[in-house]
Amino acid sequence: MTLIAFVGSVFSPYYARARGRSGLADPENHCALNVSLYGPARRWTMTERGRGQVRRDVQQFQIGPSQMRWTGQALEIDIDERAVPLPQRVRGRVRLWPRALSPQLWPLDRAGRHGWGPIAPSARVELSLDAPALSWSGEGYLDSNEGEEPIDRPFLQWDWSRAHLSGGRSAVLYELEERDHSQRLLALAFDRHGQAQPFTAPGPQRLAASPIWRMPRMIRGEASATARVEQTLEDTPFYSRSLVQTRLLGENVTAFHESLSLPRLVHGATQWMLPWRMPRRA
Repeated sequence: MTLIAFVGSVFSPYYARARGRSGLADPENHCALNVSLYGPARRWTMTERGRGQVRRDVQQFQIGPSQMRWTGQALEIDIDERAVPLPQRVRGRVRLWPRALSPQLWPLDRAGRHGWGPIAPSARVELSLDAPALSWSGEGYLDSNEGEEPIDRPFLQWDWSRAHLSGGRSAVLYELEERDHSQRLLALAFDRHGQAQPFTAPGPQRLAASPIWRMPRMIRGEASATARVEQTLEDTPFYSRSLVQTRLLGENVTAFHESLSLPRLVHGATQWMLPWRMPRRA
C-alpha cells in the first residue's frame, strides 16, 4: 500500500491549467489523497478536492471525506474515497508509529527550491479497511517532498528508491537530472534512531523498461549482484513504481523504487489522459 497526501498536486492537470502562463495558482485549491492498494484487492484513488473541502493545520489535514491527524505518537489516516476507473469504495484507517523522527530537509536542486524530508525513516504500520475488507501490519516509512515551483521547471527526471536493511536500518537513493543535464545524487543510510549517514553509492544498473509504457528505470546496486525488477506496481506514461531486487551496503535487499519523467508528464497527450485517473470534486 502507498498513501500520498498532496497540497498543490504536482501531477494535477487542473493545477497545471490554473497556473497557466503566470505559473501562479492556489495550491490549497488542488489537494488529493492518493491511495494505492496492491494485491488481489487492487484499488487506486486520487480525487482532487478544492479549497472548500480542505482543512489544514499543524495537527490535521482534511481532504474531502478523508483526513490525516497527528496524535502526538502516531499518524492516523481515515480514508473514505472512491477508486477509479471502477467506482469501488476504499474506506478504513491506517496508523503509523515512527520509530524515530528526522527533522532534516535535503535539497534536491542546486537552487534549493525543492527538498526531501525523511520524517520517519522507519515505522510500524497498521492497516484496517472495511472496503475492501483488508487488514495488515508491518514495516513502513513516512517522508515528504516539497517545492516552491512546479517540478518540471528544474528537473528532467529522477529515480528514487528505499530499501529496508538489517538492524532496523534503511537506505535511500535519490538520483535527479536537472534541465541543464546536471546530476544530483543523495545516498543516505538511516540507523534505527533515524540518524542519516551519507554513503558512497555503487554504480548504476539499468533495469528493464516498464512493460506497457516503456518507462526507463535505473537503480544503483553493487556489482556483485545484478539488479532486477521483481514486480511493476504502477506503469504509466510518465511514472513507474516497482519492487526491485538489488544489493546495497553488503546486503541483498528488495527496494521500493520509482522513476519519473517530467517531459512525459507535461506532454499534451498525458495531460489529456490524467483526468481519467484523477477526477476533481471542487
